[in-house]
Amino acid sequence: MSYPVVTLESVSKHYKHLRALDGINLTLNSGEIMGLFGHNGAGKTTMMKLILGVITVSDGQIKVCGVDPKSKQAWNSRKEIGYLPENVSFYEQLTGHEVLTYFARLKSVPKGQVSPLLEKVGLSSAMHRQVKTYSKGMRQRLGLAQAFLGKPTLLLLDEPTVGLDPIATQEFYLSVNQLRNEGASIILCSHVLPGVEQHIDRAMILSNGKSIAIGTLDELRQQANLPVVIKTQGINGALGQNENLSQFIVDATQLHIPQELKVNVLKQLLDYDSLDDIQVENANLEQIYQYYLRMAAGEKNQNSKGAI
Repeated sequence: MSYPVVTLESVSKHYKHLRALDGINLTLNSGEIMGLFGHNGAGKTTMMKLILGVITVSDGQIKVCGVDPKSKQAWNSRKEIGYLPENVSFYEQLTGHEVLTYFARLKSVPKGQVSPLLEKVGLSSAMHRQVKTYSKGMRQRLGLAQAFLGKPTLLLLDEPTVGLDPIATQEFYLSVNQLRNEGASIILCSHVLPGVEQHIDRAMILSNGKSIAIGTLDELRQQANLPVVIKTQGINGALGQNENLSQFIVDATQLHIPQELKVNVLKQLLDYDSLDDIQVENANLEQIYQYYLRMAAGEKNQNSKGAI
């Protein structure tokens, strides 16, 4: 049974005249992966720092595992949290093994986890080299290893796949999915949207400190009313002669269909004997993201005109 691991109620963070976050509401349940998306400066990193208790809210309330992350009660539960910042930084003179051992001591994690984690992120052959000799990708792998220390129940990942090659990225998501299956809750920020889509349960899109969309990808597709793209081979000009389908034709082999008509249209297309192949593409995360950003920009422009 899932329960709230993180809750934000009308949370705002102000820096003098800057509203970094404005009225954010969020509930993150046990075993859930939340994708957090937005342009640079949208408020993603600020939200993570508030959840970590590094900074304090200006308005509203945050609970992490049922307690305020800035309270004394939260100190004991912090070892249950893993965090990977966008820009990782380590002591250059230490080896990878020494760095991870140091973090293991800080989190009261058994040293026996250090070598297996370094092997898991592909650094076993470089664990005794100084960090100053590491490439950007190797430093990112070391950052992932420290975030995974102690099998955290809450994992905050800010641009975790930056500098990782495709194989390392795939292995990273396998580790994330494994932690989720063990009950961990995860908030994942990324600009690499295609790689994230299949690994998240819900998405939150931020713009200028405000939440402009939150929900599962199916829910966001429906709210945005984005069409399903159907591509056919073999039918060609016959589509234009179908009165039911002609209104959805984009070109001779492609249809843009409302989500609720998808099954009905597919049944009609399968009746064509000349049909050689068919492809169905739902709106992907990148298209959903761009849609909501355009909507937010349009509302902002309308409000600006109304204020003149």
